[in-house]
Amino acid sequence: MQCIGLDLGAKYSVATLLTEDGGEVEAEARIRTTRAGLRRFFDMPPAHVCMEVGSTSPWVDRLLRELGHDVITCNPRHLKIIAESTLKTDRLDSEVLARLGRLAQMDPRLLRRVQHRSAETQRQQAMLRVRGCLVASRTKCVNAARGLARTLGHPLPSCASALLPERVRGSSVPQEVKALLEPLLETVAQLNAQVDRLDEHVLELGKDSEVIRRFQAIPGIGPLTALAFVLCIENPERFRRARDVGPFLGLRPTLRQSGDGLRRGRITRTGDPAMRCLLTQAAHALLRSKRDTDLTRWARGLLARIGRRKAVPAVARKLAVLMLRLWQTGEPYQPHHLETKAA
Repeated sequence: MQCIGLDLGAKYSVATLLTEDGGEVEAEARIRTTRAGLRRFFDMPPAHVCMEVGSTSPWVDRLLRELGHDVITCNPRHLKIIAESTLKTDRLDSEVLARLGRLAQMDPRLLRRVQHRSAETQRQQAMLRVRGCLVASRTKCVNAARGLARTLGHPLPSCASALLPERVRGSSVPQEVKALLEPLLETVAQLNAQVDRLDEHVLELGKDSEVIRRFQAIPGIGPLTALAFVLCIENPERFRRARDVGPFLGLRPTLRQSGDGLRRGRITRTGDPAMRCLLTQAAHALLRSKRDTDLTRWARGLLARIGRRKAVPAVARKLAVLMLRLWQTGEPYQPHHLETKAA
């Protein structure tokens, strides 16, 4: 099979075809990054296509596979030969990708392939990202309103973001200050309504999934985190061991070893940042939980030993491993697993 390197761009992409022996460039092409443009160019016998992951790579990956090609989607973190090159153009990048794709035929583990999610999972993840954008916008409006009111000497009442517009309108804040903040408060009210509609959709999706319902039995895990985890992982069998989900989500500490020296640093923060943020929030909720379970006891003991800064990512990693393990085995969550095992 012929090797093709594909450097994806927002409007145009560059493809490089190597000769059969891989020594020379046989052809180069500049293609429109559209479904029609890619279909026209890749209407050929099956080939190995190597490209980097990016915003357009999910649908391009699915399209090329539909056309019968073997697609290798690479993580840019593992392609320093491209990212750190002093001579970097689309044409040269596509040629490097083609040569790396040829080497990957001889050693499949040379390039770590990125496994894209299905189109339906990607659409549901987009819905969660829309919700995240709305929540972030609401937070900015609330912070702006509180900051402006504070500078005018009339601090706003303490309450949740969803209750702020009503609380301010019924408070003793002077009318001229209320009039000044009214555009922000109206925006917050509109964003609250939109977030509530999306939350209802999240709850509906959770009711239809037995896995999501089982996850919510874990302290700190709510419907949003459970749904986001299912969409992020999609296929639990992609991991050989449940503990492998920690590095996948960027919750593994960095490790530097040289000779007799061994240094562990901060977590790598690779993978899905939104999922990592939700797990971190779940870890904080677990540490605040009043439930008496093996998990909460372990988390509190860890907090006492190493402090909150190190304990929170460790608890987040523990939650991810636990959810994946329950998903793989089909077992329900047991709050007192250690006591049951000892008995």
